[in-house]
Amino acid sequence: MNVTRISAVGAVAASTVLLLAGPAFAHVGVQPVGPAEKGGYATVNVKVPNERDDASTTKLEVSFPTDHPLSSVMPQPVPGWTVKVEKSKLDKPLKVHGKEITEAVSKVTWTGGKIGPGEFQQFPLSLGQLPEDTDQLVLKAIQTYDNKEVVRWIEEPKEGEEEPQSPAPVLKLTEPSGEDHHGAGAKGADDEKDGEKDAKTDAKTDAASHNEKSDKDHKGDKTENAADSSDTTARTLGVIGIIVGVAGVAFGVLAGRRRAS
Repeated sequence: MNVTRISAVGAVAASTVLLLAGPAFAHVGVQPVGPAEKGGYATVNVKVPNERDDASTTKLEVSFPTDHPLSSVMPQPVPGWTVKVEKSKLDKPLKVHGKEITEAVSKVTWTGGKIGPGEFQQFPLSLGQLPEDTDQLVLKAIQTYDNKEVVRWIEEPKEGEEEPQSPAPVLKLTEPSGEDHHGAGAKGADDEKDGEKDAKTDAKTDAASHNEKSDKDHKGDKTENAADSSDTTARTLGVIGIIVGVAGVAFGVLAGRRRAS
């Protein structure tokens, strides 16, 4: 086999690998920013690559599961894109932080922007409260191009089976890492308990400071009273000394006059 034939075979093999690997990297997907813990909240990015060489993506629709509805879905603004959030009534209300939720976000749609050939765009979302009774959330997506082509990323991947041709984005959920994974409600209760402990500690500290201050003030009063008493005694002795001195001088003068007479 000559060098030219080896090069040709290598090129064909490389092209085949690229063709087979290309679609795997071109799927619309969802990636968490940090942990996506069960019962908690998470920030995720919906990543949308453009698969066409002659068309641009101009619209994206992401639908959320109805069997595990989310009480909160908040999109982060993306420059050049307009976002629309749609809600639907729930068959069974949710209880979140002690409140009953009767509707949840069912779909988020981005329009007005453009993802050109060879480019991708990320669409950030804040999601919560994540369910505790499942290991993943399937977010079905529909990608529309400016040539009117529509690609539906809605096929749910099955564990142990081959990946479908148009797999839906899947958000994997992890086990909670702490006791306060149930969200702001549990955290708020813990904060309230901590606040009560701090209040009791502050009260004890204030009482101790007050008692210490009272002792200091009492000792200060004693010292001040003793100083005043000493000052009064010194003044009295001084006056007596002056009187005695004057009397002595007068006695001396009278004695001198008697001797002179």
